[in-house]
Amino acid sequence: MKRIFSGMLMVVSLLQLSAQELYMPRNIKKAFEKGTRDVSGAPGKNYWQNKGVYNVEVKVDANTKIVSGKETIVYTNNSPDNLNELAIRFVNNLHKPESPRSGGVSKDFLSSGLKIKSFIVNGEKYDIDSDDWGTVEKVKLKSALKSKSKAEVKIEWEYPLSVQSGREGQIDPDTFYVAYSFPRISVYDDYNGWDMLLHSDRQEFYNDFNDYSFAITAPKNYVVWATGDFLNPEAVLQPEYLKRYKASLKSDKLMHIATEQEMKSGKVTKQNKWNVWKFKASHITDFCFAMSNHYVWDAASVQLKTKRASVQAGYKAGAKDFEHYVDWMRYNLDWFSKNWPGVEYPYNVMTAIQGYADMEYPMMINDTSIPDDLQDARLTADHEIAHTYFPFYMGINETRYAFMDEGWATTLEYLIGIDENGEEAAKNFYKNFRIKKWINDASSEQDQPIITMSTQVSGSGYGSNSYVKSSLSYLALKDYLGDDLFKKALHHYMDNWNGKHPVPWDYFNSMNTGSGKNLNWFFHNWFYTNNYIDLKVAGASQMNDLLTVNVTNVGGFAIPFDAVLSYEDGATEKIHFSPSVWEKDQKLTDLVIPIKKKVKSVKLDGDIFMDYTPEDNNKTL
Repeated sequence: MKRIFSGMLMVVSLLQLSAQELYMPRNIKKAFEKGTRDVSGAPGKNYWQNKGVYNVEVKVDANTKIVSGKETIVYTNNSPDNLNELAIRFVNNLHKPESPRSGGVSKDFLSSGLKIKSFIVNGEKYDIDSDDWGTVEKVKLKSALKSKSKAEVKIEWEYPLSVQSGREGQIDPDTFYVAYSFPRISVYDDYNGWDMLLHSDRQEFYNDFNDYSFAITAPKNYVVWATGDFLNPEAVLQPEYLKRYKASLKSDKLMHIATEQEMKSGKVTKQNKWNVWKFKASHITDFCFAMSNHYVWDAASVQLKTKRASVQAGYKAGAKDFEHYVDWMRYNLDWFSKNWPGVEYPYNVMTAIQGYADMEYPMMINDTSIPDDLQDARLTADHEIAHTYFPFYMGINETRYAFMDEGWATTLEYLIGIDENGEEAAKNFYKNFRIKKWINDASSEQDQPIITMSTQVSGSGYGSNSYVKSSLSYLALKDYLGDDLFKKALHHYMDNWNGKHPVPWDYFNSMNTGSGKNLNWFFHNWFYTNNYIDLKVAGASQMNDLLTVNVTNVGGFAIPFDAVLSYEDGATEKIHFSPSVWEKDQKLTDLVIPIKKKVKSVKLDGDIFMDYTPEDNNKTL
């Protein structure tokens, strides 16, 4: 009778688990009700997103450090709503003294910000005073932009490059990283309408998938690297360097397109007072460029499944790590394409610039030089290039849900690191650099639910949610499903949302559908709780050929772990348990292990899933 009752409880419990719904905010719930998102994880039958086609002419004055430009945006309102206003975003207004920021800055960070010189919509001029603008502002339209119609927006503008370089600015007096450099129309989406969240310099970005054509006017002797296809190398490069550049597009071997001495000698670019460099990129979330008159220019290319991708690096002569960057990037474009995530690198170029940001941009990265630790330098490049997939291939709202891209980049950095440095070294780096600070810090902000909006957590709590716990959740799910099924589900999610804007519930639902399993118990455990990692051996006993180990999940996370058995004859055995042991009960589990000899002790080892109190993970029988 007792067995029957226990079995009935189990059936009821499983039914409850399968029926468990994940909380979603009211705005997201409305999107599902409207049919713009679907419980299958795919975009709904009514899904839409808006788009801009940007034609931008921009000039960088190397003497005054002023960036000036004019742009024409053909903006399509695919939404069902008539728009009475446009939200204009200019991230670089973060440099204005009065702008709210996540931390303190030096005087060299500050600038006067954006000056709008002209603003025209459908031929009508608008009086715009941009002096009080922050990082996003609304402009009331004289005539509403009707649903399913287009508007032509023309803007002339200028702003100064900040002296202090971070994600953008002056890397040195003659090297500039020019990112977030143009006013853009903010995202209007199906769950919030206009994205009006201010940029604070902590959370990252959320942009539409737009088409960009850029004409960049630079002084002679300045080379420009940029997002997208380089359209006019013949117009700006002198013959020898044009020849080298074109050869690099077909070469597997590192080529020095220009040395520092050649750059300084005036041999590289056409000797016009100004050269216009043209680039084009379609259906991408951002565009940026860099320029220098003395950086070394290296390049090669890598053959992928359907194309050959150009790989380039610009750096200060003598930067020992950057001398390897082209080879490293060739390797990781190939590795990411073939292994994890196992989706071909989607663009034609990837460029690394030596700066100060450790930051990703579409088809470009801006990395600090770490010349005395090549392993760390290489993993930095791996991490930033991994962002190609999240948030660029997948249009993640990083501002609200940073864990949807940073967690994946951290995971991919770890997985490629195993191949590059060996499993032990990769695990040690992951634990020391990613896990230890979180698991050894008991402060309450460290254990906020991952689903918490990224703008609502700060400091170490932001880092733990965005990078650490989310990455561990992806690795735990990989362990639970196994590599093949995990990759199948991941590709299902990526196929659903490539070129679109997923939210966390699209990820949860896509993984459920793609794996053929209801994983809501797992997602609730990892994303909706204040859990951490802390297992405890509550008891252990051996009866004949069975060892029973009673494990209490004090911290709560559904993690994989190993039980390491030490036998009385001196032998040891390691037995792996996936997160499936927590599916029925996430607080207690009894491990029943067949054995053939006397056990002396048992130890639980989570490996990269580091335990808060490892001292209670042992039991002597």
